[in-house]
Parts: sequence; C-alpha cells; structure tokens
Amino acid sequence: MFRRLLTTMAESASKRLKTTPGSPLIGTHNGHFHADEALAVHMLRMLPAYRESGLVRTRDPALLGTCHTVVDVGGEYDAARHRYDHHQRGFDTTFPGRPTKLSSAGLVFLHFGRAILAQRLAQPEDSPDVQLLHDKLYQSFVEALDAHDNGISVYDPKAVAAAGIDKRFSEGGFTLGAVVGRLNPNWNDPRPEDPEEAQKLEDDRFLTASRRIGEEFEREVDYLAGAWLPARTIVKAAFDKRTQYDPEGRILVFDGQSVPWKDHLYALEDGKPSVLYVLYPESTKPDSKWRVQCVPESEGSFVSRKPLPEPWRGYRDEELDGIASIPGCVFVHAAGFIGGNKTFEGAKEMALKALAA
Repeated sequence: MFRRLLTTMAESASKRLKTTPGSPLIGTHNGHFHADEALAVHMLRMLPAYRESGLVRTRDPALLGTCHTVVDVGGEYDAARHRYDHHQRGFDTTFPGRPTKLSSAGLVFLHFGRAILAQRLAQPEDSPDVQLLHDKLYQSFVEALDAHDNGISVYDPKAVAAAGIDKRFSEGGFTLGAVVGRLNPNWNDPRPEDPEEAQKLEDDRFLTASRRIGEEFEREVDYLAGAWLPARTIVKAAFDKRTQYDPEGRILVFDGQSVPWKDHLYALEDGKPSVLYVLYPESTKPDSKWRVQCVPESEGSFVSRKPLPEPWRGYRDEELDGIASIPGCVFVHAAGFIGGNKTFEGAKEMALKALAA
C-alpha cells in the first residue's frame, strides 16, 4: 500500500510538471517544510526567468531529475547544474565573511541574491550598492534561516551553560522559522485518503508559507534599498562634521530629520567607538522638538555607551529643567537612553552636560 501511495504521488507530481511549459521547473522535497526552502522558492520566483515556473515537491530522484533547479533535496550542491542542497556529508559552504553554514535559502541567495537586488535597484550586479546590500541582507535576514535549519544557536550553548546564564523569560515562537512551521499540518489534522488530494493540500500549505516568508523578505529588501541605503549618505555627512559640536567628535547631529543611523555609524567608526550621543529633530517642521539618543554599545544592545545622567532620569518638563539647569527640557527616559528638548540648542546643551557628567 505504501509503495502504491508513493507511485500515485509520483504520478501526481508528474502531472504538475506539465502545468508551466517553457519555464524552468523548480523542485524541492515534499513532506514537512521549513523556512529555508520556502524562501528559496520565493527568491527564485522574484526573478523574471522563474516568475512563471512550476513547482514539484517530491523526493523521487527521477522526478527531481526533470527539474531545471532543485533546492533543499537531492544531496547535491552544484551551481552549474542548479542543484542547491545542503544536507549531504561534507557540505560546509558559507557566505563570504560569515561563519554560518548555508541552507538552501543561503545557497539560492548566494547565487541569485545580487540579481534580485540589481533588479530592485536598477543597477548592475557588480555595483557597490548591490554588493553592500547583498552583504547586509544576508546578515539581517537570510543568515538566521541558515542557522535555524542547520541547528546552529545564536550563542554557543556550552559557553552559556558554563557561564550559568538562564533565560529570564520565553522568547516566544514568533520567529521566521516558527511562522513557516505553523503552516505545516498538525499531526492530528484530517488527511484526505486520496494521495493526490493529500499532496495538493500539502503543496497549497507550502505555497502559502513561501508567500508568507517571501512577503517579509521583500519588505526587508524594500526597506534596505529604499530607506537604509539612502540614509548612508546622510549619516556619512553628519559623521564628517561631528567635531563641530564636540572637539572629540562624540556628538552626531542630523540637521533636517532623523534617519536609520546605527548600522552606518558602526561601519563608519570601523571598530573605533567615538560617538556617544545622536541629536535629531522629531519631525521636519521648523519648530520641531529635538531628541538626544545614546549610542548603544553594539548593534541590538540595550546598554548605552554613556547613558544620560542618572539624576535626570524619569523626570519631565519644568521639573527636569530645574534638575538639569537647562531650559526647555521635555523628558529623560527612566533607563537613561534617550531624552528630549524643545530646541536644538537645548538638546545640544543636554548632550554637552552629559559628556561632562
């Protein structure tokens, strides 16, 4: 009966081969699906050559052999033949400059990511902007999927255990991997008796998962290309003139409006931390209030290089004016990582006094 089931499923897959004539057929495995192959399929379909491609989900080598491109199955990595699996013994390919072993998502991004970004930016694949975004997008999005699928923890489990560090609370299940994983059928969900119908139901769930993680990927691409990359020029200009406000260059000022600055600042500092406070207006209005934000010790850290003075924290308005001896104060957060003033001059004075504290 099991053999008959496999035969019927193979016949069903064979029928699906005929659905998109003229387009390169994509193959991946059937059964339980994960975020890496769901994203790999979506990334391929972002490119014109694969936009109308059909998809075959099977583990039958004969059927996979009919596919132009195969991801996450087949036990083979050969870019020349468009085979992108990572499960085979001895596979240890990583993204340039990164330590994490690639999954099918990382392999597809390694070989097709530049084309995706060049298409989005309308620039050549070898342009500096495309290369910059290729590296950034891998680290900000794809690498986590590679690690998840290969069972690699963010922190070394042995080092964490040796340090006696315990989690304070559950991080919850809302990770990219979990979002895709939830779309798999539950173990006790009703399953159609007809193998072809059962496979179609599973394939439909996979396509939903692929679209879901693909939407998040495209949002990240749009953000990096449309907001993060243009911000680099603005941060560079502010960084170059930071000594206007402090001889040691510890205050960074954005004149017109705030932009995403942390990644760019760390890159510009090149491993030599110098900026402690970033000043920016809350809006583009001429009478906008100003913020004083502390620079975190590292990307993603909640620890500031130099928090705002402890006596200011948790106070607001006139009461804070009196404590800080600075007019126009609006607030200082209880954790000391950010504060505000009604004017630029007031915000600058807050930063200068904080430097001296």
